[in-house]
Amino acid sequence: MTNQNPKGTLITTIENKVAILEFGHPASNSFPSDLLDRLTNELNDLSNNSEVSVIILKSTGTGVFCAGASFDELKAISNLEEATKFFSGFANVLNAMRNCSKIIIGRIHGKAVGGGVGIAAACDYTLATSGSSIKLSELAIGIGPFVIEPAVTRKIGKSAMAEMTLETEWKTASWANQKGLYDKVFETSAELDLEITAFANKLANYNPEALTTMKKVFWEGIENWNSLLYERAAISGKLLLSDFSKKALNQFKK
Repeated sequence: MTNQNPKGTLITTIENKVAILEFGHPASNSFPSDLLDRLTNELNDLSNNSEVSVIILKSTGTGVFCAGASFDELKAISNLEEATKFFSGFANVLNAMRNCSKIIIGRIHGKAVGGGVGIAAACDYTLATSGSSIKLSELAIGIGPFVIEPAVTRKIGKSAMAEMTLETEWKTASWANQKGLYDKVFETSAELDLEITAFANKLANYNPEALTTMKKVFWEGIENWNSLLYERAAISGKLLLSDFSKKALNQFKK
């Protein structure tokens, strides 16, 4: 199925029990709220699709994997309700990923920033290229990676999360691999695709019930995300409306 509009694209193809879920946006594959909502709904649908055992989550193009939140939408937000709702969109995606009954394999072909790092972290198994650097730059614009923090910390630990958050600088794919965010790193996208296809097809031949049960085991102990991520969204929303953030966003625009 294909779902396209000016606010971004979302395309799902299913073959041999493997669903390839591809999102895209002209602004470096960033996420406006509409695309976040559509991704959440599609993950929920695939979770209930008996013809699917494994999901490959990827983005379009050969450049940036995901630039996180839509800069234009952040700039346009004018009140707390709008701000909290926007950041709740990322909370919805992360919860949909953890609650999805299917194993999600992340294909990270390029740089990931902010919410893009959170999405990579919420995959069950993540493969990347050597050019897939990561960065959490939220403090630089007056907010923080509050919503995605639980997902990233679950993978790399509090210490590495603190390092990323406070330094607000690029970390290499090798660093992400060493910390546990990426499971494997390849030199080229061609090598990445060969591995990810073979791995997904192998998983698709396993007992679906066993895969679903293992998925639940992988995600034990984080049931508080049902409330925590939305509390974090409210924190981010409040900070976004601060004078500091408004000035920082304007400077960033320039």
